[in-house]
Amino acid sequence: MKKIAIREFDAARYLDSEEAISEYLAACLEDFSLDAFLLALGDVAKARGMTQLAKDTDLTRASLYKTLSPGNKPQFETIVKITNALGVPISIKCTSRDLI
Repeated sequence: MKKIAIREFDAARYLDSEEAISEYLAACLEDFSLDAFLLALGDVAKARGMTQLAKDTDLTRASLYKTLSPGNKPQFETIVKITNALGVPISIKCTSRDLI
């Protein structure tokens, strides 16, 4: 029987456009899970390049890996710094027509 090599899934391989990144992060936020969002943000950071992100945020690579690890509780300021550097700033959007 022929053996088949199976590669572990890596979301970062598919985050090749602004639209894909935006949709991926938005989908992960739907869970209301900080851990899911941190993992997704880590995937985006990996796709964009962790070294460049470290330079752009003035954080070390080690600090970024720790910040984007599940179970961590990063400061909002750090998340904003990371999302801005990745080109996906956090924004708030009104979806209820009753408020308009």
